[in-house]
Amino acid sequence: MMMMIRGMWKSRELFFSFLVLATFQLAVSDEHQPLSKVAIHETTLALDERAYIKATPNVLGLTGQNTEWVTLQYSNPKPTVEDWIGVFSPANFSASTCPAENTRVDPPFLCSAPIKYQYANFSSTSYKTTGKGSLKLQLINQRSDFSFALFTGGLTSPKLVAVSNKVSFINPNAPLYPRLAQGKTWNEMTVTWTSGYGISEAEPFVEWGPKGGNHVKSPAGTLTFDRNTMCGAPARTVGWRDPGYTHTSFLKELWPNREYIYKLGHRLFNGTVIWSEEYQFKASPFPGQNSLQRVVIFGDMGKAEADGSNEFNNYQPGSLNTTKQIIKDLKDVDIVFHIGDLCYASGYLSQWDQFTAQIEPIASTVPYMTASGNHERDWPGTGSFYGTMDSGGECGVPSQTMFYVPAENREKFWYSTDYGMFRFCIANTELDWRKGSEQYKFIENCLASVDRQKQPWLIFLAHRVLGYSSADFYVAEGSFEEPMGREDLQYLWQKYKVDIAMYGHVHNYERTCPVYENICTSKEKHNYKGPLNGTIHLVVGGGGASLADFAPINTRWSIFKDHDFGFVKLTAFDQSNLLLEYKKSSDGEVYDSFRISREYRDILACTVDNCPPTTLAS
Repeated sequence: MMMMIRGMWKSRELFFSFLVLATFQLAVSDEHQPLSKVAIHETTLALDERAYIKATPNVLGLTGQNTEWVTLQYSNPKPTVEDWIGVFSPANFSASTCPAENTRVDPPFLCSAPIKYQYANFSSTSYKTTGKGSLKLQLINQRSDFSFALFTGGLTSPKLVAVSNKVSFINPNAPLYPRLAQGKTWNEMTVTWTSGYGISEAEPFVEWGPKGGNHVKSPAGTLTFDRNTMCGAPARTVGWRDPGYTHTSFLKELWPNREYIYKLGHRLFNGTVIWSEEYQFKASPFPGQNSLQRVVIFGDMGKAEADGSNEFNNYQPGSLNTTKQIIKDLKDVDIVFHIGDLCYASGYLSQWDQFTAQIEPIASTVPYMTASGNHERDWPGTGSFYGTMDSGGECGVPSQTMFYVPAENREKFWYSTDYGMFRFCIANTELDWRKGSEQYKFIENCLASVDRQKQPWLIFLAHRVLGYSSADFYVAEGSFEEPMGREDLQYLWQKYKVDIAMYGHVHNYERTCPVYENICTSKEKHNYKGPLNGTIHLVVGGGGASLADFAPINTRWSIFKDHDFGFVKLTAFDQSNLLLEYKKSSDGEVYDSFRISREYRDILACTVDNCPPTTLAS
């Protein structure tokens, strides 16, 4: 690698052409994505024979693990406090990998962003004076090799000083990071995973069966996407990284509540089978089954690095805590909903692998259902309801490919799913939801078609706040919601007696009274008995991304606010008793809760705007 870079730099003419960057499409700066702070396209070469960076071990995953720590030793004869180390994958990150944006102008010296970075003095406080340091970084298997580069000049004017040896997992193509999701019927579970094996190299499948029973093999479909399907920078420029292959298998005709074992497989065409480790899950209950059922819901978690790298501006400090608390409680969790803003890759595609690795202990064990958020979908001129650049040019492609949802059209990403006594209606706030739209018709059908005698708990989920929020930016608009949010939908919530509506997008926690048209329909705050006569709205966007402030104003409908990271847990004890708990990610303790206790006749009871027509005929 070092000789190749030196050879590229010998030509003085080439040196000047590397500096001509006017036509190169730059990355979109995103306050939520620390990699956007690295001006990799501005890199110049400053190789010094006295500088070095060495990585050990060279081969990772020898005992089958897909996560491993690497130790770096490095030296720079001219150290500064702005020196930093970038992790690159694939290991060859030179100009030879840059696509030609303009045939008359050479590409920049570097055009691939690092997958993570850390300052050289992070764990070596004497680096500034000695020029020597060491650092431990955590790597996950991401279908390619890795190299490490030492830069001076800070993040905005990087100068490449030294490049390390290559490091690789023993099988970069291995099947990894399974994600369970409910299928389109109650007795179907889908398994989605990532690998480096295309359909011309191997046949993907899942071997599965009940605990102690016979196992069968079910085939999997394979999807991928390329740079041209990205809608803009940085996703199709410095943030692009080959996503590998996404495989999905459909496990059908499951017995309710039964525990199943499964493992992922790829049959190579020479007859060899590559296996994953073994996992297990519990099949969903029959719709209407009267039993204990537990649901975790949150939004905006993102990903974070266990080694402390990539931190910028207090970026997603709660993400790891939220993940750890759910894993700790996993034996008492049946299904998880992550309602938008999944990993905040924002056009840096390497982050999707790191996110699926982070949630693997959860998603491989219980269904991990997702919703679309602005950081997955929004991009100008692509049909998104909002014309922002929040997706970093992804325009929904990675999330729609890498996570299965039981939608009729995964590009639209709205769907319903049943879990025992629950009916969940998941909206897509990044597409039009207003009256007369296709999504509005879906929402009404989802709410209207549930049998409340068998599934009494009706829950509406969406990313942006379509109900009520005291976030400062909503209050500044005078809306206390996403503009046009509840104007049309509140009639449907009231007509079909939605119990609870939950949203992300605002990075905090807030709970309302049962409310309709800004008016509380109950004075109770914690123990609701009988008809609610309105819908309880919750903001649960404190999964991990940097917290959002409340406005200094108190409304009558806002019962509880918390400016901290956390998640919500719903527990249905039976068809008459439901408990909601808000838990902080820092300690897993309950800081807010309420109960609903009622009978079926309470659901049938009529109130404002939900009474069916009657007649005096006898």
